[in-house]
Amino acid sequence: MKKLILSIGLLTYAGYFFSCDSRKESINFSASATVNWPDSLPWWKRNNLRVMQTNLPAYEANLNADSLVADLLSFSANTLIINAGGIMAFYPTKLENQYTNPYMKENMLSDVITKCHDNGIKVITRFDFSRAHETIFKKHPDWFYLSPKGKRIINDDMYVVSIDAPYEQKILFEIVEEVIDTYSIDGIFINMPGYQTRNSYVGEYHGIDQNEYSKKRFSEYSGGLTLPKEENLDDPVFQKYIEFKKYSVDDLMKRLNTLVKSKNKQIAICTYGDRYIDIIRHETQTNSLPYWPYMSSDNVSKAKNSYPDHIISNASIQQISFQSRYNAIEPEETVIRLYENIANGSGLDMSLMGDFQDYEDERNYEAFRRVYSHHKEFEPYYGKYTSPASVAVIAPGAWPSGEEAQEYRGIQLMLKESHIQYDIIEDGQIENLESRLRKYKLIILPEITNLTENAVDIISRLCEGGTNLIATNRSFYRHPDALLKLFGAKIVNKDHVGDGYYLNPSEKQFFKRFDKQTLLFWKFNLGLYDFTAADTSLLPIFTPGRPGPPEIIGGHEPSGYKAMGVKYHSISKAILLPINLGKLYFIHGYEQHKNILLDVIDYIYPEANELIQTNAHERVEVILQEYIRNIPENISKTEGEGMILHLVNLTGFSGNTYFSPLLQHNIEFRVKVAAKPSNVWSMMSGKPIKFTWKDNLATFEIDALNEFEAIVLEK
Repeated sequence: MKKLILSIGLLTYAGYFFSCDSRKESINFSASATVNWPDSLPWWKRNNLRVMQTNLPAYEANLNADSLVADLLSFSANTLIINAGGIMAFYPTKLENQYTNPYMKENMLSDVITKCHDNGIKVITRFDFSRAHETIFKKHPDWFYLSPKGKRIINDDMYVVSIDAPYEQKILFEIVEEVIDTYSIDGIFINMPGYQTRNSYVGEYHGIDQNEYSKKRFSEYSGGLTLPKEENLDDPVFQKYIEFKKYSVDDLMKRLNTLVKSKNKQIAICTYGDRYIDIIRHETQTNSLPYWPYMSSDNVSKAKNSYPDHIISNASIQQISFQSRYNAIEPEETVIRLYENIANGSGLDMSLMGDFQDYEDERNYEAFRRVYSHHKEFEPYYGKYTSPASVAVIAPGAWPSGEEAQEYRGIQLMLKESHIQYDIIEDGQIENLESRLRKYKLIILPEITNLTENAVDIISRLCEGGTNLIATNRSFYRHPDALLKLFGAKIVNKDHVGDGYYLNPSEKQFFKRFDKQTLLFWKFNLGLYDFTAADTSLLPIFTPGRPGPPEIIGGHEPSGYKAMGVKYHSISKAILLPINLGKLYFIHGYEQHKNILLDVIDYIYPEANELIQTNAHERVEVILQEYIRNIPENISKTEGEGMILHLVNLTGFSGNTYFSPLLQHNIEFRVKVAAKPSNVWSMMSGKPIKFTWKDNLATFEIDALNEFEAIVLEK
């Protein structure tokens, strides 16, 4: 076990007293084994998860329990997720409508659970009810998905199930109950819950499920409407269908929660939703280009701030793709994902295919050991965080995709590289978090188009109460009254192709980063809006010039439209940029487009830059958290004990490849803290850091940064 040298005064933890005087005593910080959490606290509420998931193929149902547990201990894992039932049973089931894994070793699951518990490791059993074997399909074809064209979704001999049919409405509960009654499990994980429209494993879209059970249930719910066949957000029937799907999934999870908790309240329910569950699971995976190296920060911040009463577990999916499950991502990418998890307030979570023994790609094993052991040693300093950020970014749902995701990620990328601290809130949670949203002085809405009327009203109230707004691209286009009220804007053409156009940052007193530029190239959407009702409009749009050889180019003229409108409210401002600003930066990465947003922030809320001031490289991710030590004595404590500055070094990320990060030297920080810290120290070196404090700013320098650092500023 690693020893740490600390010289930071006095530390108490788990009943132990540590003296850290000038002699720099060596301290074994890994006191987690001695911690006695009260039985009244559900085990997952400790928020100290170090999860390993073995996603077992059928033929590995005979794994060796002893070697599995030895591997888990070597990785410092404290929680295992392992297959149990659904698609196939990994145990000797007695149920007629559950297919049994033909490779099943009868005592495998019971041996794993027993030996994990003997070593202090919790066990969550995995279920997947999205598919069932063809033998069940042949008996009950009416239980299964049916596309608008009358087709099934099939993977080999597994058929996609309809959530509204008896397999999920009845058999699901029988399977879960059988496992709970047979084994002493600590949790259940439901994979791929909800409505299926595509064969995700091969990337094929099939459409809205037209199963007769779904047709009947939607008609009953909607007062006689016909189940839609196309996904069209502008269709009120499809909007009703979205509402119905949420109701249906919530109803299923509510009934499952009732069953599980009636058996044992200490069994955690884990899945990708949020209602009637205990652990929200998310996934960081490599599934699209450009790569998104901040995905773990994105996922955890979004879930943690949108559902503050839940525990978040964000899994690093090791496979490169569904078609390439046995080739893992690069170790450097794994390290970034895992450190981003804990820096944003969750535990650690990793998922791979099969057992650890004789694995096809073991390059990440050392990365697992390094990060998981770090979390174990410093467990008291993780998991009980409050963000000091006064900026929020609204996310287009829990799993953004398409152009909305590009706009959203591009705006985040601008903030990350500028080291501006921000939280993420899902658009669907706005109406549930009005009081929480009042803490933010600036809310950024990148391509947020699917807001309810109630959410729009809340945003209006926040703005009138002093929250500044920045919205981009087609945000609010379904709410023309709100566009006019909030931004003084009317849509002329929200879907105007901007290729070849230019923006003119002529107002140099506003656009201070453009002293040497008069024209900024444009691509993608460039909305044409009427800003007559705004208090001011900026960024004139210039028309495309003549294409062709150099001899004939030119001719760019003012179009009469502006790319930015500003509306003054009583104690706040609202700015609309009806342009694909984030997408353009996410795809092309020209800093001139980032500088538009930074100048806008400097104008509307310059205090966003005051929380952290640093000369750190743009690819050093900086995450500041207020912390309370995560120990039993502090369960009810609400007063912070200081700040932790997390640094994740992404300088090795080239855009397509993850290399080892470049060693960074002499990074200066000024961090806003209300009172002078009693101590400042480094987790990675275990040594104190010299600092000064003046005007509520703690100033210090970090000599070197490799892949990660966490600087503790104690009160």
